[in-house]
Amino acid sequence: MSPGGSRRAGSAVEVVRSSVVRAPRDEVWARVVTAEGVSDEFRPLLRMRFPAGLAGASIADLPLGRSIGRAWILLGGVIPVEYDDLVVVEVEAPRYLQERSELGSCRVWEHRRELDSLAGGSTRITDTLRAVPRALVPGPVVRVVVSALFDHRHRRLAREFG
Repeated sequence: MSPGGSRRAGSAVEVVRSSVVRAPRDEVWARVVTAEGVSDEFRPLLRMRFPAGLAGASIADLPLGRSIGRAWILLGGVIPVEYDDLVVVEVEAPRYLQERSELGSCRVWEHRRELDSLAGGSTRITDTLRAVPRALVPGPVVRVVVSALFDHRHRRLAREFG
């Protein structure tokens, strides 16, 4: 994984994580736009449970700009610790997917995942996250949690596409 940065601009927190995996972009895309693939990135400590209507569907095929319902982040796969009112706002398969949602901890959550094809059949995955925490959640706490979560997700992706 290449070093990622994080910074705070005003009340918003921004975190960027980038890593290279040894798999072609189309293969990586096919995995990262499924509920199963996203949930797997959270394991083993957390799991993301998507609304039932998304079962078997690609996140990239969702209607743009409309909430598809609440996706829950579950500690140990059981205890709800966070939610994401998932709204996909832009997709260009297999290059990028952008979400602009609301979380329990953040009134604004923007997540852009970009996939860039590299020489030799590898793919660079870059996640750019911008969060505006709710009044009760300090920005530094959000930055630490989001940084740790996306470091973990990128390690899981590296293992998946090892």
